[in-house]
Amino acid sequence: MNNSSIIIADDHPLLLKGLHDFLIEKNYNVIDSANNGTTAYELIEQHQPSIAVLDIQMPGMSGIEVAKKCQKNNLKTKIILITLHKEKDLFLEAKNLNVSGYVLKEFAIEEIEICLEAVIKDKSYFSPKITELLKIEKDDSSYMSLLTPSEKKILKLISNDKTNKEIADLLFISVRTVEKHRSNIISKLDLNPRTNSLLIWAKEHRDLLSI
Repeated sequence: MNNSSIIIADDHPLLLKGLHDFLIEKNYNVIDSANNGTTAYELIEQHQPSIAVLDIQMPGMSGIEVAKKCQKNNLKTKIILITLHKEKDLFLEAKNLNVSGYVLKEFAIEEIEICLEAVIKDKSYFSPKITELLKIEKDDSSYMSLLTPSEKKILKLISNDKTNKEIADLLFISVRTVEKHRSNIISKLDLNPRTNSLLIWAKEHRDLLSI
């Protein structure tokens, strides 16, 4: 048996039982389970497991919110997220939180063991299916060519956590102009106009912002 302790959480009873039974059959050390995000976080805090396998969409707290709270409170549990969702923003948000794994539910039985073995060895695992579906690498680099030099400068400052006011002061432009640039960048990068989607993208792609 692998000694890495594991907690699992999913709000669908059949999926939770199926995942639990599968991992037990494979001799993984599953120490507890939860059917909502709030309980999942409490179990992580209580047991300090090596790994937590969390559904993204759960009542109480989402898997993303649990990962954020673990990061905020410096909990060392490695987070693996499983989900039905294929949205690019959600995937980038998860990566920005430095989660250790990301697996689509439709491929979970095929991939969860591969993912766990990678995470146990201090490696990360992101389902090839999600990166293939979203064409992460190819599209993101090509999107950069759509941005003007001013937009690239603003994007780089956003990646450094600068506010609109700070960006305006640094570039000697108005806050309204910064907001207009941000709107244009979001449109060109094909992001959902959510509050933090641009920040997440900018942080995830700092290597493309060396201007």
